[in-house]
Amino acid sequence: MHLIQVDSVQRWMEDLKLMTDCECMCILQSKPISTEEDAQSELILSSQHSAYDNLQLLLKRAWIISTELTRIAQKLEKNRWQRVHSMTVRVNCHVHSMINEYNSVTRNSSEEMHQFEKLLIEKCSEFTAVTERCIQTEDEQTLQSMKSCINETLITVAQYFGQLIELALTYEIQNLVRQINSSDNIYITESSTIGLFSLTQEGAQLCRIIAKEGGVVALFKICRQDCFRCLYPQTLRTLASICCVEEGIHQLEKVDGILCLADILTDSTHSEATHAEAAAVIAQITSPHLTFTQHLSSFLENMEEIVTALVKLCQEASTGEVFLLASAALANITFFDTMACEMLLHLNAMKILLAACADKQIVDTPYSRDQVVTILANMSVLDQCASEIIQGNGVQLLMEMLFERSSSGNSAEVTACERVQQKSAVTLARLSRDPEVAHAAIKLSCIPRLIELCRSPAERNNSDSVLVACLAALRRLAVMSPDGLEDSDFQQLVKPRLVDSFLLCTNMEESFV
Repeated sequence: MHLIQVDSVQRWMEDLKLMTDCECMCILQSKPISTEEDAQSELILSSQHSAYDNLQLLLKRAWIISTELTRIAQKLEKNRWQRVHSMTVRVNCHVHSMINEYNSVTRNSSEEMHQFEKLLIEKCSEFTAVTERCIQTEDEQTLQSMKSCINETLITVAQYFGQLIELALTYEIQNLVRQINSSDNIYITESSTIGLFSLTQEGAQLCRIIAKEGGVVALFKICRQDCFRCLYPQTLRTLASICCVEEGIHQLEKVDGILCLADILTDSTHSEATHAEAAAVIAQITSPHLTFTQHLSSFLENMEEIVTALVKLCQEASTGEVFLLASAALANITFFDTMACEMLLHLNAMKILLAACADKQIVDTPYSRDQVVTILANMSVLDQCASEIIQGNGVQLLMEMLFERSSSGNSAEVTACERVQQKSAVTLARLSRDPEVAHAAIKLSCIPRLIELCRSPAERNNSDSVLVACLAALRRLAVMSPDGLEDSDFQQLVKPRLVDSFLLCTNMEESFV
């Protein structure tokens, strides 16, 4: 869950009020505290609970209960019977509190939900009773025979709990979608959109529910109304999150979402933030990591307009984040359809991307350089690409990318650096079929750097994919300049079969270098 990813102390502070004295809280929440004359003010206060507030309340309780259930399973495995019972009592109280809290702010929950609430409460009571019997006996054989019964009850509680939460979240999602569809109030629409976005951060299953309940349709309805223009960035960000699942992309296709995105990208009256978020949706739905994007037939119909707009956005980007989103969309499109590379060449994209890389405030992270070198690698299959690379000083850039290193040590950034090294080597290998590019690479001392990457695992962060790409590039350049290699390098890295050189390099110790 997304909630787990925040700072642990902050998480504890937020949960403290929910986790202390839950037995007392459970009793108190069952008793009305307002007097008859306060009834009207109570109604006013309860009406202020938005669907978004209900969701946050529900998610916090759900996180606590799911955490407790996991801990019970761990203690049960270690036969910590006293702990199992005390934690079961606590879960029982949390479940009662969650149901009471949720029902106090949700007046019209369904009969199906009430049935699940009843089933869960009954099963929690049974769970508490079973674990209580365990602490009243010391006979090990009896305890072991009861263990399987407790485990089955725990699984049933977890199932009922999961079904109830999914039902409640579906109900709240329906409310949010209904608010978007029925309201022309900008504040209500914004609040509902933020609510949907927060749910998309909780995992793929909730994205599927949002898509199923008409969330994509409702969000594109916002994007087609000029009166909600200020909400376009948030709305598009939510759409990008939902489209990480197949159901989201299917719904986008059904409502002509591609055409809407193309209209937004090509409309110069929209803000840069809106264009950037539209680019993020394009990047998401064309991701090469998704296996269900090939049905996007409408994308091909609008591809030229979209690619043109994205190149322009890369050229005019005022921040690194905007450039990253636009270049990521272009990079994915070059995988999505081969015609895109020819379009990019025609649009002088190579020149624009190489110029952007010279601006360290725009291309300021390994992630941005990863997108640029991906585009260069995919475009390098075209013969006309070589002259563009030479004119734009692209060989120098590729050489610099072979030295890409993470400054923070962050695992995601380290992986991005590996991709930059690998793709720059791949691009050099492809472009070096042109003698002019090959000679430029040799003149810039690419061969010594490629040898270093092959022989020193630390230089490539022990990446096998970087090693294979460097061996391929080295062999291509060695054809053009065999004198640039020492005999040992030639004998070990060029002359053998590629697989033999690969095995030799992967078995090298750093001290050997």
